[in-house]
Amino acid sequence: MEFRNATAVVIGAGDYIGAAIARKFAAEGFTVFAGRRQGNKLAPLVSEVEAAGGRIFARGLDARKEEDITAFLNEAERQAPLEVCIFNIGANVNFPLVETTERVFRKVWEMACYSGFLAGREAARLMLPRGRGAIFFTGATASLRGGIGYAAFAAAKFGLRAVAQSAARELGPRNIHVAHLIIDAGVDTAWVRDRIREREGEDAIKNLDLTRLMTPASVAETYWQLYRQPRDAWTFEMEIRPFREKW
Repeated sequence: MEFRNATAVVIGAGDYIGAAIARKFAAEGFTVFAGRRQGNKLAPLVSEVEAAGGRIFARGLDARKEEDITAFLNEAERQAPLEVCIFNIGANVNFPLVETTERVFRKVWEMACYSGFLAGREAARLMLPRGRGAIFFTGATASLRGGIGYAAFAAAKFGLRAVAQSAARELGPRNIHVAHLIIDAGVDTAWVRDRIREREGEDAIKNLDLTRLMTPASVAETYWQLYRQPRDAWTFEMEIRPFREKW
C-alpha cells in the first residue's frame, strides 16, 4: 500500500456505513481517524484495517461537544494534513408528533445538525490555510421531505443540508469541495433489518431480497468517487438508491 501524507476523518464511524468509509479510505492510503460515541466499539474495525495494512486511529467522541470535535480534528491534523472530513452521524428516530418529547427533538438536532456544523466549521479552519480539502455530509430521504413520525429527524437533516449548502457556496471558490450525499434507501444494517422485521415479520428477514437494500460498501465507494472528482466538475448534492427503489 502506498501511504499518503493525508488524513481522512470519519465522524460517526458506526458498524456499517462509517466503518465502510473508514475501510475504503484506509485502503486508498489515507491515515484514518475514526470517531464515535463509544470508542471501544471501534476495536474490531481497527484490527481489520491494520490487518489489511492500513493506518487507523480510533477515538471516543461526543460530536455535540465543541471541544471534542476541535481536539479530534486537531489530533488528526497533527498526524498528517487533514484532507477529507466525512460527517456521518445518523440519529434516525420515529415517534408520532404528540409523543416526540422536547428532549428527543433537541437531542436529534444536536446529533444530526449541530454536530455537523461543528465538524464542518472546524475542518474548514484547518483546510483553508492550505487552500484544499473535502468536507462531506451524509444525508437521508428526510433531508428532502418530512414523513409521518419523522418531525425530529427531518428537521435535523433539513438543517444539516442547509449547513452543507451554505458551506459549499462559501468554501468551493476557495478550493474546498463540500458535498451532501442523500441516501434515499434502506441500507443493509441491523437497525434497518429490525425495522423490516417489525413491519413485515420474521419471514421477511429470512427471505430478504438484498437487492432492495443498499450496502455500506456502496456508500463508501460513492464518497470515494466524490473525492476523486476533478474540481472543474464538482458535485454538491448526489442522491443514491438501489435500482429497485421507488422514488
